[in-house]
Amino acid sequence: MKTPLRVLHLETDPQDTDHIEALLTDGGLSCAVRRVETRRAFSSALNDGQVDLILAEFSMPEFDEGIALEMAQQSDPDVPFIFVSAALTEARCIEQMRRGATDCIPKERLGRLVPSVRRVLHEQQARMARRQAEEALFQSDMQLRQLQKLEAVGRLAGGLAHDFNNLLTVIMGHSQVLLSEMGPDHPLRGRVEEMQKAGDRARVLIRQLLAFSRKQPSGARVQSLNAALSNVETMLRRLIGADIELTLRLSVDDLRIKADPALVEQIVMNLVVNARDAMPAGGKLTIETASAELDQQPRYHVNPLPPGEYVKLSVSDTGSGMSSEVQEHMFKPFFTTKEEGKGTGLGLSTVFGIVTESDGGLDVISESGVGTRFDVYLPRVASEIEVPIDENVPLQSVEGHETILLVEDEEDVRILIRDELRKFGYRIVEARNGVEACLVATPHIGKLKLLLTDIVMPGMSGTELARHLRVIKPELKLLFISGYSDDVGIGAGDPTSAYLQKPFTPEALASSVRELLDVKPINRMRVSQQPTSIEQARSVKRS
Repeated sequence: MKTPLRVLHLETDPQDTDHIEALLTDGGLSCAVRRVETRRAFSSALNDGQVDLILAEFSMPEFDEGIALEMAQQSDPDVPFIFVSAALTEARCIEQMRRGATDCIPKERLGRLVPSVRRVLHEQQARMARRQAEEALFQSDMQLRQLQKLEAVGRLAGGLAHDFNNLLTVIMGHSQVLLSEMGPDHPLRGRVEEMQKAGDRARVLIRQLLAFSRKQPSGARVQSLNAALSNVETMLRRLIGADIELTLRLSVDDLRIKADPALVEQIVMNLVVNARDAMPAGGKLTIETASAELDQQPRYHVNPLPPGEYVKLSVSDTGSGMSSEVQEHMFKPFFTTKEEGKGTGLGLSTVFGIVTESDGGLDVISESGVGTRFDVYLPRVASEIEVPIDENVPLQSVEGHETILLVEDEEDVRILIRDELRKFGYRIVEARNGVEACLVATPHIGKLKLLLTDIVMPGMSGTELARHLRVIKPELKLLFISGYSDDVGIGAGDPTSAYLQKPFTPEALASSVRELLDVKPINRMRVSQQPTSIEQARSVKRS
């Protein structure tokens, strides 16, 4: 059923109103006409907002010339306004239309009314359609800007990961070296430990950026959520401070999820940090776990969550809470209510990204001055818990005497690796890039047992260098290192190749080197007319 046109008629003569209503109805315009004749009634009708069209007599008691039009424009300038009057001269019509009247129709020419109203309604619909299109275009533009911003963050994260991980390799490597040489009572031990903690916080930051930009490789495995929370409880208490009371209420059920442990830790850390910042004067922070059967979709999700059993992780606080306006924007990248320099605005964005990437969803309950509760839903699994193999457990002996070609363009990283491997007894030949490595390797090619190379370097990459040297010496072992998370997996499938992600400790590096060197060599078929020099290898590469 078509909604009647709501017409407000400013007129003293009810017969005129009846006549106009009949004209509109006969003209196929379903309408409901409301007549008013006083200024107070006219103002009240305008304030009601239930008006689609205004028809008005020009000459009315209590209304100065044109005042009705002025009142209507102040109330809602989008409502069409047509003067229907016997008191209109051509000059008055021109003046009133200049001031904003939609049309002026003399009462003796009411035949024009229906076509005029039809035209007015058509123009109004066109304006509304144009505004909707402009709004849709604006929203699309905003979404495009948001996607561009996310893409920029992704590129930034990848670049930062490389640079940060090189720096962290140096910071955390040297700090571990110092700690290994210091006794427990050394006066500077506390400061070195603080330096190591700062490096670890920087590692967490770059992990957050990578998780946000989806550039962190997934290490999802089945794990116990309760165990994961118990493992970080001490760290959380240290993080929030003594003025906040932390309570863990863990389900008696063994709640298992399949997710990257580091990213689960990131969810908890970000929610806890937000809760801490909402309670500057102290308060109560509660972390709970429970099994949940979803009877309705969580409010915040990307893909609808299928029916089934879920694990619910709840983080609630007694802090300042969030207004409805803040809640509308809380998961948007870079949105923050904190002072400049106090937050990046990536915390809750990262939480949303990790949760939705894990096929989960979120609910948020918050009230200003009362507190906030985040409910995170993740699919529950029944599989056996996967125990990770600790790749950084040192072998019984990591010492050796083999000759290693070390190629790393970051001088500080190269010096750290060189010095630490020499401590373990290895002979190190070093180069700053792939081209230089080809030159310095020539006199040592017979003794070289291992190529230890960064992957991303100017001129020639580590993988290109490895291919060059493998042509000359097929049994050469390869250990790739990189600060780019995109490089994870290089060398996979080759038992004489390995990959080590920066940042790493000297012990982890020495362990990887020793483990790789102890791998039995594979008999590789040599190609006919095999090049016998690096220059020949270059020719093969160029061809």
